[in-house]
Amino acid sequence: MNKLLAGLAAGVALAAFGGAVASAADLPGKFDGVTIDAKLIGGQQYEALYSRIAEWEKLTGAKVNVLSKKNHFELDKEIKSDMASGTINWCVGSNHSSFAPQYPDLYADLNELVPKDVIGEFVEANIGAATIDGKLVMLPRAQFDVSALYYQKSLYTDEAKKAAFKTKYGYDLAPPKTWKEVSDQAVFFADPPNFYGTQFAGKEEAINGRFYEMLVAEGGEYLDKDGKPAFNSEAGVRALDWFVNLYKAKAVPAGTTNYLWDELGAGFASGTVALNLDWPGWATYFNDPKSSKVAGNVGVVVQPTGSSGKHTGWAGEHGFSVTESCQNKDAAASLVWFLTNEDSQKIEAANGTLPTRKAVWDWDIKQAESDPYKKEVLSTFQEAAKYAFAVPQTPEWIEISNVVYPELQAAILGDKTSKEALDAAAEKATQVLKDAGSL
Repeated sequence: MNKLLAGLAAGVALAAFGGAVASAADLPGKFDGVTIDAKLIGGQQYEALYSRIAEWEKLTGAKVNVLSKKNHFELDKEIKSDMASGTINWCVGSNHSSFAPQYPDLYADLNELVPKDVIGEFVEANIGAATIDGKLVMLPRAQFDVSALYYQKSLYTDEAKKAAFKTKYGYDLAPPKTWKEVSDQAVFFADPPNFYGTQFAGKEEAINGRFYEMLVAEGGEYLDKDGKPAFNSEAGVRALDWFVNLYKAKAVPAGTTNYLWDELGAGFASGTVALNLDWPGWATYFNDPKSSKVAGNVGVVVQPTGSSGKHTGWAGEHGFSVTESCQNKDAAASLVWFLTNEDSQKIEAANGTLPTRKAVWDWDIKQAESDPYKKEVLSTFQEAAKYAFAVPQTPEWIEISNVVYPELQAAILGDKTSKEALDAAAEKATQVLKDAGSL
């Protein structure tokens, strides 16, 4: 039976998680002399949270040794390498709902390591998304992600631009409600190489995820009811053409096929991009004059709709997991709890992320009452979350992404037509599923 050492200030009796479940007040416990090796997602938006690790070390007497701090795509490759070589000798790892299904045996069931009353403090839907085949494989951070559309407000109050846009497109210039309007406005605002209408992540799962949500908005499906790739459809061509046409029109930066999230965040904050579909975690960064040239000029609206009338809404959640091979699961679970507790989530939520704890939602809403920008961000992302949807629930999602995204890039760069690229991608994705025994 797994146990957590109880007591904040001093070690007391071990509390078994059988009939008598420890209360949240028993955490974080005492683990003198224990070292927890961890592999964490990296990026400037995570550093405020990681600064709390020193506090956990002081409270518990344990130490944390961070082995890796990389973006999740690189972290995923490293984890798979560890699995292949049988060297899972670390305890805590960053996880994500899009990546978790491919690791069915890697992580421990946190239902057996974390008190039930602590788990009950999270939003039920988030715990559901973190549960795979009955196992709670991660505790969710304040990082429930769905993207909304950030924009530079001053572009929409410029009378000359408003008149010119109305003359060219026949409708009033206003923050876009459809992806057709985003495309029109992106082309209209673009003045390369000095200014661009929009941008998008152009490689790895990032572009596949953006294509996936645009496909849904166009009325298509990624995998059909039998689990077969179905994205090489008319809806798929319309979805991919959206990216292709913006690139061809030079409405996006030439290097966008090499961009991931950090490049996009820096790009919008530089003041050289008009419209930016992005995650809630960037909200504070974009409006901080220390980090952003558009501070005070940022608006945000719910993500637009495609031709089907559906909104985009690719979503997921970040979290932390404990490996099955960990020799100090109780200490590792304590660290995971600490990095996802109320204080930790308040730090992350203050920067714009969407909390996954019920009490932090209440706190966040109260904080927004006196801050018009934060109130706008929070209300917009609350609305955006209504249209959120996860990636197809196949363990092969990341492997499929890895063979699909080069084909998407080929179309964007003009090396193939959208239909040629999607047909090739569907063939490769089918082979991935066959090799895995899923088809």
